Amino acid sequence: MRALPVLLLVVGVAYDALTPPEFTAAPLFTAAPLIAAPFYSLLNTVLTGAAASVAVLLLHYGNSSDSTVETVTELITVMTVAGLAIVINRVVRRGNARLATARSISEATQRAVLPEPDPRIGGLDIAARYEAAQADAFIGGDLYAVQDTPHGVRLIVGDVRGKGMGAVAAVAVVIGAFREAAEQEATLEAVAQRLERALAREGTRREGLDAFEGFTTAVLGEIRHGEGVVRLINRGHPAPLLLRGDGRLCVLSASEPALPLGMGDLGTWPDRADESEFPPGATLLFYTDGLSEARDVAGVFYDPADRLGGRIFPGQDGPHVLLATLVQEVRRHTGGGATDDMALLAVRRPGVRQGEVTDGE
Repeated sequence: MRALPVLLLVVGVAYDALTPPEFTAAPLFTAAPLIAAPFYSLLNTVLTGAAASVAVLLLHYGNSSDSTVETVTELITVMTVAGLAIVINRVVRRGNARLATARSISEATQRAVLPEPDPRIGGLDIAARYEAAQADAFIGGDLYAVQDTPHGVRLIVGDVRGKGMGAVAAVAVVIGAFREAAEQEATLEAVAQRLERALAREGTRREGLDAFEGFTTAVLGEIRHGEGVVRLINRGHPAPLLLRGDGRLCVLSASEPALPLGMGDLGTWPDRADESEFPPGATLLFYTDGLSEARDVAGVFYDPADRLGGRIFPGQDGPHVLLATLVQEVRRHTGGGATDDMALLAVRRPGVRQGEVTDGE
């Protein structure tokens, strides 16, 4: 596209020079500055318009045209369109500047609300990734957080109902409540109840549908220091996966189904954490439904358990490689047309020998 204005001018000159005088290349000269406007700088847009105007004059002079009216008409047309091209160029440049500002604000918001966790927390290898479905968006209703506490490494992965700034506000509430509760509460069950109360308070400040249907699906996890066990509380969220160092895969489904956070008014029940083995060299994969509900053109869902079975991602960089592989495969599966945000969190317990995979040794 950037080469097209120059090509139009060259083709226009050749056409006008090689055809009888009654034929004109004015449409090509008119189009050149218009196409240059969104792609060129202001100076180059002006130069393109000027080149088109000069070409009209020289070609009519070279053809010894006797029609002054036709020459003036074509010249005025090209100059008028060149002027419009300059205006369009300014509008596009301002729009691009505003978009760049919005992107900067969005990036800053993501870093503040969803900071990327450290690659090493509490002796565990950590990797997180957020993939927004909407172009030029950086954050939505999916969330993750990892925190080293006196009670072990605690984490959360969740998905807030809704989109837009309302969902972002809810994400901030959930993560803020989690970080405080993770430090203060002695049990993972108590952390879940703190989040329930925080979302209930947030619901009273909302209006309309969000006041009645605001909820968050989430998985809470706890890995105590020095123990090869992970404790999980699942509140209506896709089940995490345990990828062992030898390629075996286990779906960590909840023993009892539970409603999402924020729906406590529909019924109360005690949270019960499920315990699962977390051996050296194994990796825990937490994800939102943007991964498991990604569809191809035939409507077939991407199944992470089926795709990852038998595969290993060893070493300290294993979690990062795992997430990069998932993102690449989902893009290929959907043809780049994902319809929902996707949050991914991978937690690996290093092997007992220099961080290598030792599952089964």
